[in-house]
Amino acid sequence: MSLNYIIYLANYSDGILYFLALLLLVALAVLIDRFWSLRNTILRGKSVIRAASEMPVLRQVELAKLLQASKNLPEEVMIETTMRYQGVSHETLASHLDETIMLIAPSLDRRLWVLDTVVTLAPLMGLFGTIIGMFHAFNVLAQPGHAPAEVTGGVADALVATAFGLFIAMLGLAGFNALSNQVRLIVHQLDSLKMMIVNRTDSASVLPAARAVNMQGAAHFATV
Repeated sequence: MSLNYIIYLANYSDGILYFLALLLLVALAVLIDRFWSLRNTILRGKSVIRAASEMPVLRQVELAKLLQASKNLPEEVMIETTMRYQGVSHETLASHLDETIMLIAPSLDRRLWVLDTVVTLAPLMGLFGTIIGMFHAFNVLAQPGHAPAEVTGGVADALVATAFGLFIAMLGLAGFNALSNQVRLIVHQLDSLKMMIVNRTDSASVLPAARAVNMQGAAHFATV
C-alpha cells in the first residue's frame, strides 16, 4: 500500500482517516505513558510490601525505612499517614488508611478515560467515513457511461475507514483492560500494606498516656 493510495483513501473519506490516525496516536501515547508509570509503580510497590512483611513490628524506625524505600509511590502517602496518626487505636488508624487509599485511587487511573473514549469513538468515526465513501461510490451511478467496477472499487475503498476504526477500537480496548488490571493490582497492594500496618503496629500504636491508664486500671482491680 503506497503513500499515494493512503492519501487517496483519506481524501475519499473526506478526511475521516486523518482523524482516525490522530485517535490512534493519542491512544498509543496514553498506553505507553500509563503502562510505563503503572508498571514501575507495581514493581517498586512489591519491594515495599516485601520489606514490610519482613518486619514483625512497625515502629518509627521501621516506618522511616519504608518511607525512604517508597519515595514517589502511593505507598509513601500510606506510610506518612501511619506516622502522622501513630498512637491511635487500630480502628481509627485503619479508617485513616482507607481514606488515604480513596484519595490516591483517582490518580491511578488518570487519562484512562481517553482510551475509553477512543474505543467508543473510533468505530463510529470509521462507519461515518465509510458512509461518506459510499456517497462518493454511488455518485458514479449518476454519471453517464459509468462502469460497474468503479462502483465496487469505491465501496471497497470506503470500507477501509470502518476497518481502521475497528482496529483502533480493538487496540484501545485491549490496552484499557490491561491498564485497568494494573490499577487493580496497585489498589490491592495498598490494601495489603494497610493490613500489614494495622497488624504490625500493636505495640507501637498505644500512647504512653493510654498505657498509664491501663496500668492504673489493672492495679485498681488487683487491690479489689
